[in-house]
Amino acid sequence: MVQSTYDHDQLSGVRVLVVEDDALLAMDLEATLVEAGAVVVELCQTLDEAMLRADAADFAVAVLDFGLGSETVSPVARRLVNQGIPFVLHTGKSRHEPSLAEWRDYSIVGKPASPRALVSAVRTALLR
Repeated sequence: MVQSTYDHDQLSGVRVLVVEDDALLAMDLEATLVEAGAVVVELCQTLDEAMLRADAADFAVAVLDFGLGSETVSPVARRLVNQGIPFVLHTGKSRHEPSLAEWRDYSIVGKPASPRALVSAVRTALLR
């Protein structure tokens, strides 16, 4: 068994929305966040689900897969910005990709992200 290299309570009680269209990656993200002490309020797999869920006021931060099929998560990110809710973009794209230009000042974590990198990015987003 491999032991984690980060503290299990770094996100103690923090409520997180996860938007990821790949079911296995979504479960991995959820496991990483829960192991760090977070509470995942929901896993959304489509832009429509995420847009509906983004209006709920029951989470403190979101982890957003940038590419959702043929769409991007930008409408959700804009909604969260308007609501003052921080987020982390989780993507296989380079930070310098033109489609990410709007989000360069936000936390962007490359796929695949180590648990430490993901948890650190979420903590940083919460401090913004």
